[in-house]
Amino acid sequence: MTDESSITHLTVKRRQVLETGAVAGALLLTGLPRAAYARDLPDVRADVPIEPVDVTLQVNGQLQQMHLDPRTTLLDALREHLALTGTKKGCDHGQCGACTVLLDGRRINSCLTLAVMHDGQTITTIEGLAEGDALHPMQAAFVEHDGFQCGYCTSGQICSAVGMIAESRAGMPSYETEDLAVAHPKLSEPEIRERMSGNICRCGAYPNIVAAIRQVAETTT
Repeated sequence: MTDESSITHLTVKRRQVLETGAVAGALLLTGLPRAAYARDLPDVRADVPIEPVDVTLQVNGQLQQMHLDPRTTLLDALREHLALTGTKKGCDHGQCGACTVLLDGRRINSCLTLAVMHDGQTITTIEGLAEGDALHPMQAAFVEHDGFQCGYCTSGQICSAVGMIAESRAGMPSYETEDLAVAHPKLSEPEIRERMSGNICRCGAYPNIVAAIRQVAETTT
């Protein structure tokens, strides 16, 4: 049986170990020369210019050739270089979905990817969904169901909804999919809300957005 004096002795020894480790860590961070902990880091010089690169994108059916800083995001390439400002910059951290576009038919957050990564690929923005004066069915449904208020998130919501329906029809399940054996499950309200959870509406127009998406999912093929 352990007596009280031995417990006290062990506690003191453990505290000493922790204090010694803390001191050693502080010395390691502050006392060693730079070469000892940064010898493998590249020598990055701020005065070395970054050379622009050529990027070719098929955007809304048109070939676009750009000369870009390789650090340019796809979002900034669309907005700042091609003047396609329908794609919105919201959080710029991939959390709100306002910048959603379609890349080869799949929805992506354009703020989280670089334009140079998609050289030669096909991009569809909100401006490319309509055919002339004829709205895309999803655009028309958003108007019919008043699926927007301020409208800032709407372009991302619509592009995401178009991509989401395509994913569902391709058999891609979600967390709410009840039967994985069903090739083309009906998009219920919980399914739509789950699949659209990456798109934030600060005005709270979610019921109308869901209604618009359900209409398109049930009336188009």
